Amino acid sequence: MKTKILAACLCLAIVLATGCAIAPEEPEGKAVLSAEVNEAIAVFKEKDPHIQRFFDKSYGYAVLPKVFKGAFLAGGAYGKGEVYEQGKLVGFCSMSQATLGFSLGGEFFREIVFFKEKNDLDVFKTEEYTFSAQVTGVAVSLGAAAKADYKKGMAVFIATDTGLMVDASLGGQKFNYLEKSAANH
Repeated sequence: MKTKILAACLCLAIVLATGCAIAPEEPEGKAVLSAEVNEAIAVFKEKDPHIQRFFDKSYGYAVLPKVFKGAFLAGGAYGKGEVYEQGKLVGFCSMSQATLGFSLGGEFFREIVFFKEKNDLDVFKTEEYTFSAQVTGVAVSLGAAAKADYKKGMAVFIATDTGLMVDASLGGQKFNYLEKSAANH
């Protein structure tokens, strides 16, 4: 039990220590993030090849390759990613999540948010885009993407990497977006 609490505290510390920058500041950091995004996409496609239909038909998507989540009753998560429009990198995003309820542990996961139409992506690009508690991600597994569909113009997929988490909580995710051109200054 102590190791679970320690893991949760460690994850929360990581979340708090990561800072508020939406995009990596150095070219090396951007290269690392890009490599992690490509790896995350490959993992999603390997776990469920049907997800390719979302890459083919969606107007755009955001990929968060490493999201750190930790909780002890109240929880938090944080991750950074890249945003694509019509298959082209157009910007960066960060996601923070807060939850309250019965939660204990820590985990790392990957997340992809697909946007059905241009308007859906444009709304995402607005300041402080937020998912409500009703929007849930589909845990990626073989065949999951074949059954999934867009809800309110979005389809969200999550792949858990490592960790141990007991979670029966409510919360939401908040996203921030930064244009690629603004990140180069």
